[in-house]
Amino acid sequence: MSIGNERATVTVNEAARILGIGRAAAYEGVRAGRIPSIRISPRRIVVPRAALDRLLGMNAPAGTTHAEAILPS
Repeated sequence: MSIGNERATVTVNEAARILGIGRAAAYEGVRAGRIPSIRISPRRIVVPRAALDRLLGMNAPAGTTHAEAILPS
């Protein structure tokens, strides 16, 4: 299902690029529950686009990136 011309979900790799973080950090964020995700099968995980929009809309403290606001250092 897609909304307009955009897909409703993205892969974890695509979410990493959107958030400006590495692939490993994105999978760690998914595993820890800091990045909302849907497990389609044992090997397929997708991230809802709406969840990414919410993460990117959050107010990060001045001088930090969105990734720093959601993923611990």
